[in-house]
Amino acid sequence: MKAFACGFAFLIFLSILSGGAQDAAPTTPQDENQPRMFLPKDTFWGWAQFDLAPPHNEVDPNLCAADAGQYGGVNAPCSEFARYMLSGILEARPFGRGPLRRFMVYGAPTFLFGKTIPKTLYTWSFDAIGIEHSWGGAIYMNKGFEFRVTQHFLFDRLGARNTYLGPADLGSNGPWGRYMTVGVRKTFGTRRW
Repeated sequence: MKAFACGFAFLIFLSILSGGAQDAAPTTPQDENQPRMFLPKDTFWGWAQFDLAPPHNEVDPNLCAADAGQYGGVNAPCSEFARYMLSGILEARPFGRGPLRRFMVYGAPTFLFGKTIPKTLYTWSFDAIGIEHSWGGAIYMNKGFEFRVTQHFLFDRLGARNTYLGPADLGSNGPWGRYMTVGVRKTFGTRRW
């Protein structure tokens, strides 16, 4: 947590440094096109996506061993291989003016659903498996570059699957485990639509 606090302080410092006059146009309070200081119209941006994995191609969040079917066949308790995935990202840029206008926070959850055991049980069940999520903050520096700090959490199991599911249960670390990163993102181009 201390590393995240240091990274967050560094983001604010970069925001103040990069908020110079190079791209700030002088405006007056009477200017109608000037964005609001707090929560401007374009505060939120994001996307959501729904995916379906066909039989024999299920999403493996690394919660159950691949041979889970050996521990009970079609009735094996560890059936956490996903048929459906709902994911997305939500970014919030709460400041419309001033040096903090380049600051952003974001969250990126991924929900998994299904009840499948490789080579043993293939269903279209929509049973909740769990959620993998991360969040962070970023500062837009210049020319498409963002400085980002991201905290990724352990996989959270949902409902009845939030217990020990037998010898095939690999725990709740999920595919990535828990980590924190500091990085730079470069965006380029514009979308046609």
